[in-house]
Amino acid sequence: MKRARAGGRGGVFTPSDFLDVAGRAAVDQALSRLAKGGQLRRLARGLYDFPKVHPKLGPLSPAPDDVAQALARETGSQVQIAGARAANVLGLSTQVPAKSTYLTDGPSRRVVLGKRVVDLRHASPKHLIAPGSPAGTVVQALRHVGPLRAADVVQIAALRLSPSDKRTLATNAIQAPAWMRPTLVSIAGTPSGAVDG
Repeated sequence: MKRARAGGRGGVFTPSDFLDVAGRAAVDQALSRLAKGGQLRRLARGLYDFPKVHPKLGPLSPAPDDVAQALARETGSQVQIAGARAANVLGLSTQVPAKSTYLTDGPSRRVVLGKRVVDLRHASPKHLIAPGSPAGTVVQALRHVGPLRAADVVQIAALRLSPSDKRTLATNAIQAPAWMRPTLVSIAGTPSGAVDG
């Protein structure tokens, strides 16, 4: 409980996050006991959180990104937001999808949190370019909106990406589908002076 508190309210974790403290059986028992006692919340099999509590609404749902990261740590894999959510994060879409989809090099898994769904989909390396980075989010947003809105992606990404993110994009552009490469190279080539904040 001390470690869960140290991470602050809203933290999401799996038993593997505590294996340096005790063996798996002891960790499972302790987490189960804390969930039954109401100190932690069991979200799904092997997935817990130390929920943020709103004065009127009570315990709040965890952030989908925190859930995806916890699941990735459990399997030692990487995750990258994908599709409509990536487009939303970049401001290319105002729609907030009810399903948060992530690509992963680990196993596929779906977690239902009330009305929200966190969906991890196993993807091949060619679909998982620069995972977990802003550059990876740009690739996924471009994949989602398609070639017709490539200019919009260039405009936004040129402002949002740091010089380091642009280098990551340039390095990984060769892995992207042929239609994406000119757009990614164009973003990577924008001057750093254009970066906002």
